[in-house]
Amino acid sequence: MYIKACQQEGIVPVSYFIRHINDTHMQLSHHGLGPKGTSAIAISLKSNTSITHLSLEDNWIMEEGIVHLMEMMRENCYIQDLNLSHNHLGVQGSQIIAVMLLENVSLQRINLAQNEFKDESAKHFAEAFSANFRVSELNLSHNEFCEEGGANLGQMLAANEGLQVLDLSWNHIRMKGAIALSAGLQVNDTLKVLNLSYNGFGNEGALALGEALKVNTSLQHLDISCNRIGNEGVRLLCKGLDTNETLRVLKLSRNPLSVEAALFLLTSITKNQESKVEELDISNVLVNAQFLSRLETACRSRPELHIIYAGKQGFTARKLAARPDPMKVIQNYLDERKLRLIDFFKKMDKDGSMRIPISDFCRHISLAGLPLDGAQMEALLQTLDKEQTGSVDYRDLVDSRKKMVKEHREKLRRKERRERQERQRSQRALRSFHNAVRALTPPPAPKVAAGGSASSAQLSVTSLSSWYQEGEAKTNSSILYNQSGIFEGARSTESPENYRYYSSQGSMGSPCISGPPSSHSMTRNASQQDL
Repeated sequence: MYIKACQQEGIVPVSYFIRHINDTHMQLSHHGLGPKGTSAIAISLKSNTSITHLSLEDNWIMEEGIVHLMEMMRENCYIQDLNLSHNHLGVQGSQIIAVMLLENVSLQRINLAQNEFKDESAKHFAEAFSANFRVSELNLSHNEFCEEGGANLGQMLAANEGLQVLDLSWNHIRMKGAIALSAGLQVNDTLKVLNLSYNGFGNEGALALGEALKVNTSLQHLDISCNRIGNEGVRLLCKGLDTNETLRVLKLSRNPLSVEAALFLLTSITKNQESKVEELDISNVLVNAQFLSRLETACRSRPELHIIYAGKQGFTARKLAARPDPMKVIQNYLDERKLRLIDFFKKMDKDGSMRIPISDFCRHISLAGLPLDGAQMEALLQTLDKEQTGSVDYRDLVDSRKKMVKEHREKLRRKERRERQERQRSQRALRSFHNAVRALTPPPAPKVAAGGSASSAQLSVTSLSSWYQEGEAKTNSSILYNQSGIFEGARSTESPENYRYYSSQGSMGSPCISGPPSSHSMTRNASQQDL
């Protein structure tokens, strides 16, 4: 059958495929099959009952070839492991695969890495894996999922009950996408291994992951290497580690961390008596003697703990105590003695020229007992003798002091502004996370009146990404319905209700996923116009 198909397509048969057609593992990576070669193989595999592992990596299958392959997968019920990585499938290919996933009954592992999938592809996979609970391992690494894609994949995580291993490394998931994925992780109770390395979670994503780890009870392996997570992000992540009881492996390498973050992590792990962490990867962090001492103490009670670090040369940055403004020191000195600033300098001016030689000025300051060190004296002289004439002109002293006070206040305002913006970013991320969790958490089933039937399906009109904007603006409201399905109007986003589908029998349906409905999705009776 395969040879005949090759003759019809006008291609040369693959001898390796013919020799191993009765084996359980078929390795056809890098064979340059193209769409026609894939079509010929798909025809012969429709009736094949021996192959359970099929690898077609890097064969330029593209959209034309994936159509025939997915037709075969809908009929073949023996293939359990399928590798389609690096085949340039694109958005159309993801849609074809999603349709197959709704019908296939045998597939358990699928590798779709490096296939140029975009955010629209994430919608297709979210639709498919909200109904397919048989696939346990999914690889979507090295694609082009961004914030919208991460939001859809977060919904997929919340709705799926079969995935145990998920690889989303080397994408562009950040901000909204990172928060949505974390919200889906909190709701999910089956995922054991999650690889999020080489994305852009940042400190906001670390905050959301920390909140998810407080609740999640299934995740055992988390890789968030190279995600632009700093010391502050690790501190927020540790809030989840303080209470988590299932995580065993945490990888944080290639993040801009210092020994301060390493101490945060070690303290959090040792403080949690129920922590199961066995491996911590901070392989780019240089630690110090303080960390090694704490690690040695921790390993006495937890010999299974293994921490990978770069070496022993790190140090904890210490901020030097800010020196007080020298003019302020002088002003405080004068206030205590109830003197005026101009009178203080007139006592040094013997000839009344309003100019004081620097040597005399320094001698009088020292005799007065003012607590000024060398650096403060240098700063004061640079202010009072800008032209470096060798003498202090105190005619402009009042203006100089006002300028210094103004600059000091402006510096304090900038610092306060930065701190306020950091707090606001964290608060927005936290609100967005909790809004996303509410949107993904199953609500209680609607009550059915005696002798009556459940109301028709209720479809939320809240868009997929509105929860993120709600968390940012704090002013949006959502459209909600009461337990009988009656419209209640706009309610605050802080309300615990969320957005899901209900079937006509009153059971919970799949989460709100944009895209055309399929026959394999949960029943959706209410249309947008009805609502």
